[in-house]
Amino acid sequence: MNLPNKLTVIRMILAPIFLLLMTLSFEWHWFCALVVFVVASITDLLDGQIARKRGIVTNFGKFLDPIADKILTTSAFLGIMATDLECYKGVAWITFIVLIREFTVASLRMLCASEGTVVAADMWGKVKTVFQMIAIIMVLAFEWFKADVFPLFSFLDGLTWINTVMDVTANVFLWLSALLTIISGINYLVVNRKVIDYRK
Repeated sequence: MNLPNKLTVIRMILAPIFLLLMTLSFEWHWFCALVVFVVASITDLLDGQIARKRGIVTNFGKFLDPIADKILTTSAFLGIMATDLECYKGVAWITFIVLIREFTVASLRMLCASEGTVVAADMWGKVKTVFQMIAIIMVLAFEWFKADVFPLFSFLDGLTWINTVMDVTANVFLWLSALLTIISGINYLVVNRKVIDYRK
C-alpha cells in the first residue's frame, strides 16, 4: 500500500460520501458534493503522477485505479439520475452507455488476467475519464449556482437564459463524454482482439 495506492483507496471511499451529499436535500448540498468530487478527482491526478515519478507503478495500482475512477464517475451519473432534474433526462442513456462499456472492459480485463496479462488504462480511457469528470463538475457547479448562489443576487432572477446556457453546456459535455466512452470501449476491444478471438 504505497502512497499512490492509498490515494486510490481514498477515492473509492469518497465516492459513496459524494453520492450521499449529492442526493440529500439540504442547503448548499451541491457545493458540498462538488468539493468532495473535486478532491476525489485530484487524487486521480496525483496517484498516477506520483507512481510514475517515484517508479512505484504496481499491478495492484493498475488494477485498482480504473476501478476507483469507475466507482466515482458512475456514482455521479447515478446521483444526477436520482435528483430527477428535468434538464438531465438524457443522463439515463449516458449511464447506460457507461455501464455497458464498463461491464465489457471489466470482462475483457478478467479474460486477459486469466492469460496472465494486466490491462492498464490507455490514453482513450484516461481522456474519457477526464471528460466525464469535467462534465460532472460542470453539473455540480451549475446546480450549486442555480440553487444557492443566484438567489443571493436578485438582479439575476429575470436572466433565465443563463440557466439555459449552463444546462446546454453541461449536456454537451455529458454527451461528449459518452461518445468518448464508446470510442474507448471499442479501442479496448480492438487492441485486445487476439484475447477474444472466437476461433480459440
